[in-house]
Amino acid sequence: MPQRRNAIKDLRKNYTRHMHNLDIKTDLKKTIKSFISVAKSDQNKAKDLLKGLYKKMDKAAKHRILHKKTAARRKSRFARLLVSSK
Repeated sequence: MPQRRNAIKDLRKNYTRHMHNLDIKTDLKKTIKSFISVAKSDQNKAKDLLKGLYKKMDKAAKHRILHKKTAARRKSRFARLLVSSK
């Protein structure tokens, strides 16, 4: 446990940032899971979900929750998944 007042404040900030990033990550994972399950059956709904998925990935990359190249790689793979499931 930190002793100095500044270190205590930093610990508190780190915790809130961690929880915020965790919320974004879990939301992204849920969106990915729903997209994968829908991509196999309904193309029109999958296209709409893919747009939302792109938006969430770009936002996570912008805030450095995901690396930008990781986001780009995943976006590419999900696009290929959508095309191959036709």
